[in-house]
Amino acid sequence: MNKEKQNIVPELRFPEFENDGDWNNTELGKCLLKHPEYGIGAAAVPYSEKLPTYLRITDISVDGKFIKDDKVSVSKKVTEDNYLKEGDIVFARTGASVGKSYKYRVEDGRLVFAGFLIRVKPNTNKLNSELLFQFVATEHYWSWVKFVSARSGQPGINGKQYASMPILLPPKKEEQQKIANCLSSLDKVITAETEKLDLLQDHKKGLLQQLFPQEGERQPQYRFPEFKKDGDWKQDDLGKSLKAESSQIAKSRLNFKDEGFPVYGADGFNGFIENYSQEKDYVAIVKDGSGVGNLYYCEGKSSVLGTLNYLLSKNEEKYKIKWLYYLLNTINFKPFIKGANIPHIYFKDYSKLLVFYPKNPKEQQKIATCLTAADELIEAQDQKIENLKEHKKGLMQQLFPSENELAV
Repeated sequence: MNKEKQNIVPELRFPEFENDGDWNNTELGKCLLKHPEYGIGAAAVPYSEKLPTYLRITDISVDGKFIKDDKVSVSKKVTEDNYLKEGDIVFARTGASVGKSYKYRVEDGRLVFAGFLIRVKPNTNKLNSELLFQFVATEHYWSWVKFVSARSGQPGINGKQYASMPILLPPKKEEQQKIANCLSSLDKVITAETEKLDLLQDHKKGLLQQLFPQEGERQPQYRFPEFKKDGDWKQDDLGKSLKAESSQIAKSRLNFKDEGFPVYGADGFNGFIENYSQEKDYVAIVKDGSGVGNLYYCEGKSSVLGTLNYLLSKNEEKYKIKWLYYLLNTINFKPFIKGANIPHIYFKDYSKLLVFYPKNPKEQQKIATCLTAADELIEAQDQKIENLKEHKKGLMQQLFPSENELAV
């Protein structure tokens, strides 16, 4: 028995296009002005305004933006065709980043793309460039990347394979444009909210610099009015206020629960377990392996994995643990990290570090309260961005036909 042909339409469609029929299943190469192109093979050189700016895989962020912080140049002679143009999209063709993409924007400046990138030039009469860029952020696309790159032995996708990539398109350009506008508008909102997050994080960094004494100083740059007459902070080694306890908990032996007591690892919260090791608030520090030196503030009954230490206040009346957490955030732990293959850090080493303490524990509390408020704003903003990203993810799943309708 022949199966009835399945309609290729998205779950959500703008009203004006509801009667326009099925989307078309085609190949990317049929929607391009020319075959996918490889960038130039040349080593990067330090950035110079006199040389072309070079775009490499590492210059593209996970969300497809040009990372301008550490720009580099290329000294090889280039032609006008080597520069990216408005609407061009490049893909990482090899390695762990295979499939990562970037859509050129004029505001990023003139860019020459490197050899480990593949450029495609959409034919605007057939394919909206922004729609393609949004499509390559979908689960459909990443499933295709995983499938195709796995067939290649070493992860990689060549120009011919990109040209044969299946893609579903609305029958009218106007519908492509409407979807592209909808999703790109949401991107702009996410970008604006991310910029707000960056400002909040910068504000907190500024507070840390102002509320703790800088090198060569015995008082912070800013003091709350009620403590201005308290004089210099006292100096002592870090071990005066803190003690370290180790953990023997192995992640492989844990039985995670839907609820219970939190356990923290090198990347923060790992899940819930039935029991706990610490009852009081403490600072968790990664003592070896990935993320060595990273700090987490842990409240109440919880545990850490064996790659972390518990740092606890020796006397909570004199040394507020939340204030000690922020004090630790001002310390550079890199000089105390040892080991090449598995980096590690020992409390006995950094506990000898001389630091300054306010004489009045109430000043510690005031500083901790101020910085906690900044952290809460950062956390709320971060959650707002995550909610927007989840909203966009759900919207994309509705605005593009389901994955099983793509012929891989």
